[in-house]
Amino acid sequence: MTMIAIRRAALTIAALALLAGCASDGRLRPSATLGDADALAASGVTGQMAITPAAWPAPDWWRRYGDAQLDGLMAEALAHSPSLRLAAARVRQASAMSGLADANLSPQINGAARSARQRFSEHSNVPKPLAGSWNWSNEATLNFSYELDFWGKNQASVEAALGREHAAEVDGEAARLMLTVAITQSYLRLSQLHAQRELAQSVLRQREAMLELTRQRVAAHLDSDAELKQAELGIPVAKGDIAASSEAIALVQTQLAALAGAGPDRGARIARPQLQDVHPAQLPGNLPSELIARRTDVVAQRWRVEALRSDIAVAKAQFYPSFNLGVLAGLQTLGFERFFNAASGIANAGSSMSLPIFDGGRLRSNLALRNADYDLAVESYNLVLVDAVRDVASQLVSMQWLRQRSSLQAQATATAQQAYALAQQRYQAGLGNYLQVLSSELQLLSQQRNQLDLDMRAFELDLQLVRALGGGYQQTSINTSRALP
Repeated sequence: MTMIAIRRAALTIAALALLAGCASDGRLRPSATLGDADALAASGVTGQMAITPAAWPAPDWWRRYGDAQLDGLMAEALAHSPSLRLAAARVRQASAMSGLADANLSPQINGAARSARQRFSEHSNVPKPLAGSWNWSNEATLNFSYELDFWGKNQASVEAALGREHAAEVDGEAARLMLTVAITQSYLRLSQLHAQRELAQSVLRQREAMLELTRQRVAAHLDSDAELKQAELGIPVAKGDIAASSEAIALVQTQLAALAGAGPDRGARIARPQLQDVHPAQLPGNLPSELIARRTDVVAQRWRVEALRSDIAVAKAQFYPSFNLGVLAGLQTLGFERFFNAASGIANAGSSMSLPIFDGGRLRSNLALRNADYDLAVESYNLVLVDAVRDVASQLVSMQWLRQRSSLQAQATATAQQAYALAQQRYQAGLGNYLQVLSSELQLLSQQRNQLDLDMRAFELDLQLVRALGGGYQQTSINTSRALP
């Protein structure tokens, strides 16, 4: 039988089977619909920001802070972080699954060989002189098999596996973004702690100077021991603040070393950050439509949706007949002397079909499950998309209010500085008491700490906007135009 004849026979069988009827899918369909990013208007918060087509973050976005030490930490982390190696292993795992699915599209050829010493029964259908004798039974064959993918089941399985592989690749990019953001956040925290310790050291120097002045005033009988004890109390408090900042600095250094895939000794070598000023934030001109290609969480979820779309195609194809072609060729003999003789050849060729007729609803339930999985993935995508736009808008809202808060805080810090200077002058001139100096100092210290927090808040918001805009990721391509099977 030729291959053409086999194919014709298979098509004839398929037509008869379809006419006879098979298990029905009941026209089950998913119910969820993918959301539209352009429908999520955000002009209320983006309208006040500078718009430029080139405002999407670069892949090495952390370089905009101009700190060579931060650049070095990033290079170490990207080369040695276990979290990135874990993500890469997951990509290789998904790629292997794609290879397994793709293998079903190709013909399969297997070889087999068998040799056995066998005694033939004297009371069976084996004729004499073989009956009752021992002999060698030998066989060597090549088996060819191929499943005709009429309904696209195997191709859909490949597309589903590829979708999951792409999702794993994007998850790898998400792991990279999480790592770089975590390092930058810790680095910003380290910079803030160094500034707080420097402020505490400045306070200690001021309190030591005030303590010396108070001792002089007590010696001159201008102050009492009560003022002296208050001045002495400020020294251990200031030293305690310095110790707390030093502890926090050491802990963040250890954390940075771990993020970079190194041990605590590496953290001890991390010096004080030297961050440049944050540039005014700008926005891309194509928000939020292009955000769906820039956010790893959105892109990964979309690939999962596409994979589940293909799973539906696989589930629907299982309602239809499956066809397989098979060819066997080889040699078969009793004994060895004529094993390679042409007359010892064996061969057969044929086709087979399997058709679901009654399965107790198994196929319908499987299709309903795949539809539900698809609906869950679509609604998860819609949720991620809404959250992505909200994420960007939240950073912009905070940035807008930060500018106003920073302006007011600068006024408050300057006023507190003037009040403290006046209190010191009055105390030195004998017109005020130490409690007034202490009160003014506490107010100044509070405002200076608020100013440090707002300065770091500017860096943090810039970092979070970079993350919200995708951190430099841009997906290559995804087929979003296919209709549901």
